[in-house]
Amino acid sequence: KLEGLKTIAVTTNGINLTRLLPRLKEAGLNAINISLDTLVPAKFEFIVRRKGTNLPSKATVLVLAGMLCLLYLQVNCVVMRGFNEDEVLDFVDFTKDLPVDVRFIEYMPFDGKYCCFEFFLDRC
Repeated sequence: KLEGLKTIAVTTNGINLTRLLPRLKEAGLNAINISLDTLVPAKFEFIVRRKGTNLPSKATVLVLAGMLCLLYLQVNCVVMRGFNEDEVLDFVDFTKDLPVDVRFIEYMPFDGKYCCFEFFLDRC
């Protein structure tokens, strides 16, 4: 551990987190940001580009793993019109009784190199 360093955090989609969590915790990890844009398994597989991710149990395991390891947990959800905006209340319901913060983030169009300014200008 480094002197004066209060927080060591990781942002992850959680696919490998259950396997890596013990070593990360041992290295000083004390906060996890979970990028979870959907609770629908097919949508999750589309986002992470991997089949067989078993999303519902994965989300539960991530929350429990963090709680058991006494980590600060935050779920980051990028809300995208036409994709997951209908799940906002599901996320609230999923986390309402858990010691987890949910942060809803606005989708920012980006093509890999440049921000798509036309997207914003069309809305002015």
